[in-house]
Amino acid sequence: MSVDIAKNLKKIRSTLPEGVRLVAVSKYHPIEELEIAYAAGQRVFGESHEQEIAKKQVALPKDIEWHFIGHLQTNKVKYIAPYIDTIDAVDSLKLLKEINKHAAKNDRVIKVLLELHIAEEATKYGFTLDECRAVLDEGEWREMKNVRICGLMMMASNVDDEEQIRREFNVAADFFDEVKAKYFADDEAFCERSWGMSEDYRIAVKCKSNMVRIGTSIFGEREY
Repeated sequence: MSVDIAKNLKKIRSTLPEGVRLVAVSKYHPIEELEIAYAAGQRVFGESHEQEIAKKQVALPKDIEWHFIGHLQTNKVKYIAPYIDTIDAVDSLKLLKEINKHAAKNDRVIKVLLELHIAEEATKYGFTLDECRAVLDEGEWREMKNVRICGLMMMASNVDDEEQIRREFNVAADFFDEVKAKYFADDEAFCERSWGMSEDYRIAVKCKSNMVRIGTSIFGEREY
């Protein structure tokens, strides 16, 4: 294997400030590579395909915290509800309701992050800031006992302009503070600011991110 996963993990961890959690994005990488990362101490893994994560969670240790990080279709929720820890990219009220329904069927509470669309790219999913405010104002989420909204997630534009990336991250950071104060002031669980990936996580942690999603810099290019 040309990629030294354990060494990469150690290097990345050394660059993360205290309190910043690392989600190792392991989609499209074989179970053997996740086992190496696990042996190196990694316990949080991010996947974005229901069938792939199903195979991995059966084969790997039970203390792994699985995050579903991709765009999740409502008809896939029932398959991951028995074991998923966190769904990182909730981009509609419809999806939130579906997660709550299937979490209840499994007698579980599933953590979720609300995905924001701040990037200047039409291909990105997520709530606009106004849409997010509208959903929170409407308040239906307060009746959902089997989901726990734990924070916000976003992806910056895929550009080389670091100032633009920083600007987008700062918009998310400011919006987190607004939402926290208005809707979750007394909820300690609402604490996750999830932005930053392999190419921009160093900027993200300077913009108040406390959860970064890193794949390529750990595992190398996808294998399948």
